[in-house]
Amino acid sequence: MGWRIAVAGWLLVFALEAGAEVKEAVPQGFTIENARTVAADPATTWRALVHDIDRWWPKDHSWWGDASTLSIEPRAGGCFCERDGARQARHMAVVFVEPDKLLRMVGGLGPLQGMGLGGAMEWRLEPVASGTRVTWWYRAGGYTPDDLTSFAAIVDKVQARQLQGLADFLGKMEGAGTSEDEPAP
Repeated sequence: MGWRIAVAGWLLVFALEAGAEVKEAVPQGFTIENARTVAADPATTWRALVHDIDRWWPKDHSWWGDASTLSIEPRAGGCFCERDGARQARHMAVVFVEPDKLLRMVGGLGPLQGMGLGGAMEWRLEPVASGTRVTWWYRAGGYTPDDLTSFAAIVDKVQARQLQGLADFLGKMEGAGTSEDEPAP
């Protein structure tokens, strides 16, 4: 029941925000992809992604309302974790690292974790003329008595907001303007 409340909260908070693209949504799972171009090189973007998560991740999308409790260990077997004293959560496990290019993690984010669902997530960084194209791809699914089709749009909107947080942070770091949405290929 708790996950239904969390999902309802996600829907209310992000009903007016636009996501990039739901690639596929079926009752057993979904694939989403969001992309932004940032005015920073891939090395700077990578450092912000893995070392400054507390500076761009929305605090209302952490278990205890404080983004400073989040960390990503960019190594195989590393943890995308949240630690607040004795309260701890492993959001995802890092399974592939190619610095400045690709970070892959597995697990279920937010209420998906409590539903027993899994997923694969990739952060892809590609150099482009104006900086770096950041693509955030996530495929989640598994057994659940619930139809996951409706979850895709909600998760897409949440991740679009989180990616925009990274883009905004990088824009402030580099003194650049706002980032641009890029259509998914």
